[in-house]
Amino acid sequence: MTDVNDDAGLANREATRDRISAAAVVAVIRLDEATDARSVGAALLEGGVSVLEVTLTSPGALELIRSLAELFPGDALVGVGSVLSAEAALRAIESGASFVVSPVLDEGVIAAAHKADVPAFAGAFSPTELHRAHSLGADFIKVFPADIVGMSYFKSVLAPMPHLRLVPTGGVTLDNAGDWLRAGAAAVGVGSALVDKKAISDHRFGVLTDNARRLMRSVNAYRDA
Repeated sequence: MTDVNDDAGLANREATRDRISAAAVVAVIRLDEATDARSVGAALLEGGVSVLEVTLTSPGALELIRSLAELFPGDALVGVGSVLSAEAALRAIESGASFVVSPVLDEGVIAAAHKADVPAFAGAFSPTELHRAHSLGADFIKVFPADIVGMSYFKSVLAPMPHLRLVPTGGVTLDNAGDWLRAGAAAVGVGSALVDKKAISDHRFGVLTDNARRLMRSVNAYRDA
């Protein structure tokens, strides 16, 4: 992969980061079949969710990333999740990932993402880890599992560190997403509550659209308050 100019890379990273912040929702996708990519992507987009994170734990994850990126250019922002190494990050980016999400705090993953001109989500949990992730340049900080600490934790850690862009994953439902944003989250990550695997296996993709609309009602209620 070719190097990019640092200034240009920062500008492009900021544009993608701003798009994620504006969307406020990251759909965490784990699929068993890449052939479902078009239907899943279209269903989520119809419901108002346009930022899609494909986890590397999905069979054929790189193919799925490539498919979604090619099927919905400009409409969907497709990234990669469950990234544990710089090498894995680069492979996913070469497949079309526009952002990288790690469940852990790994300096190499952050550096690889930035070198490739894309934002990095670093996983962190304690206040020290949150600060460390920010110091290493993480564009967002994934707090997982967020249901263990709850929304009050976000309010507490953001009081002395309001600059942190925290993204809870785990514990975010279709109805409380707006509450997490109200507690200070920069965006929310939503997995099985949104991307219903049973509905997908039954080819009832309208369920995903309904889930997305319900989720966005919660987000918009926060925005309109």
